[in-house]
Amino acid sequence: MYNILTLNKIASCGLDRLGDNYAITDDASADVDGIILRSFKMHDMELPKSLKAVARAGAGTNNIPIDKCTENGIVVFNTPGANANAVKELVILGMLLASRDVIGGNAWANTLTGDDIAKQVEKGKSNFGGNEIKGKTLGVIGLGAIGILVANAAVHLGMNVVGYDPYLSVNNALMLNRRVNCVSDIKSIFTDSDYITVHVPLMDSTRDTINAEAIDMMKDGVVILNYARGGLVNNDAVKAGLASGKVKTYVVDFPDAETINQPGIIAIPHLGASTEESEDNCAVMAADEIKSFLETGDIVNSVNFPNCSLPCDTVGRITIIHKNVPNMIAKYTDVLKGVNIAEMINKSKGDYAYTIINTDHAVTPDIVETLEALDEVISVRVIK
Repeated sequence: MYNILTLNKIASCGLDRLGDNYAITDDASADVDGIILRSFKMHDMELPKSLKAVARAGAGTNNIPIDKCTENGIVVFNTPGANANAVKELVILGMLLASRDVIGGNAWANTLTGDDIAKQVEKGKSNFGGNEIKGKTLGVIGLGAIGILVANAAVHLGMNVVGYDPYLSVNNALMLNRRVNCVSDIKSIFTDSDYITVHVPLMDSTRDTINAEAIDMMKDGVVILNYARGGLVNNDAVKAGLASGKVKTYVVDFPDAETINQPGIIAIPHLGASTEESEDNCAVMAADEIKSFLETGDIVNSVNFPNCSLPCDTVGRITIIHKNVPNMIAKYTDVLKGVNIAEMINKSKGDYAYTIINTDHAVTPDIVETLEALDEVISVRVIK
């Protein structure tokens, strides 16, 4: 029996996939094997010693203490792509709202009174005219699951699309519409785009990707869209751009005290992934990831350990989380010299590594104890 803690409401279609061998609790003080959450902030939370995995039903993991989890051998998963379509649709909506003053027009229409509203509408509608997005240039910073969908959708809407991603994978490149122009210099995004949308994770290297210097390079009347993280765009730089007319509109899905109720800023209350379909997709993917890891030791979509898997069809199976240092495999095989190793895989990610070993014999407690005593080994699990 595995115990799972939910720190947010998780769609039942996800939790149901865990099956009868799982007990679900919302008691944060319980000893649990796994945690599934959405936006709950875990940084001040005491992690149970029994905890083996955390699954975030969403892409961002800023609310999870990644370093602390890694040091304790806790695998952290996210669900890349599960909410991509929901965010894509909201990005397209943001471009349209910034181009056509639908929000202002709606607010004005709701003030009209009298029997001649139709005449008032015809007389006043010119105050809310806008522009079409067809033929305009969209710059997409970050061509991951969401960025690709946004870029491809914009192409189908008749836009010219320029993409920038120095870490673009081969698989993602194959998914891009051939009419998306990928550039190697982010300055091309800033200088050539009528609309700029950001889809990268928030890290020290990406903070303030849109800053005063970047805005100075942009076209007059540029529209900036941020559905990724607030810190990717410098608020002071954007507000200065709005005041000067360099920036026409800033659409942000992460409003704060500096961006709420500001002229030229469309503040959306973090609705990017807030659809029934997206929440279901994220819950299902998170549950599948944590179930697979607990039951087989396979890792897919971890943010702190490498993706690693082997068929689970032998008599014995152990997994080892350890520091990424030389000669660890030799140490393992020495400990297991009395056991026939059928298959082994070892992968690393930064300072840490993960090993799966399939054996033709049962793994005894004394072998586990010896492995755990090795320097640089963080945790050992016997899967079967």
